[in-house]
Amino acid sequence: MILLYVALGGAIGSSARFLLAGAINPPGSQHSPAGTFVVNLIGCFAFGVIASLADRRFPLTTPTRAFILVGILGGFTTFSSFTYETIILLRNAQFLRAAANAGGQVFLGLLALWAGYALTRVI
Repeated sequence: MILLYVALGGAIGSSARFLLAGAINPPGSQHSPAGTFVVNLIGCFAFGVIASLADRRFPLTTPTRAFILVGILGGFTTFSSFTYETIILLRNAQFLRAAANAGGQVFLGLLALWAGYALTRVI
């Protein structure tokens, strides 16, 4: 039954990622990392907020945690797309953009998750 929750959440998260990343990327930019970059930051921040609230104030049942954190946010955040787009940049000898993409997403993703977690400690 948990797998069903993950699958349903994943369908929601993946659809949201597709729509948001598509809205952010410039038309015709099939391998632009901009949409994925924004989606990953939003996903990391949301994960931090939800995980913190679940740990401190509103415990989540196992099915709810699977649905939200593994399903929705797992489908929404796009680390596999991130690695693919970075490889495309490297293949196209866009080394500075590849480094900025990889370093920026990892560093800012960590920062966004921390900020989401920290935000719940002050509210």
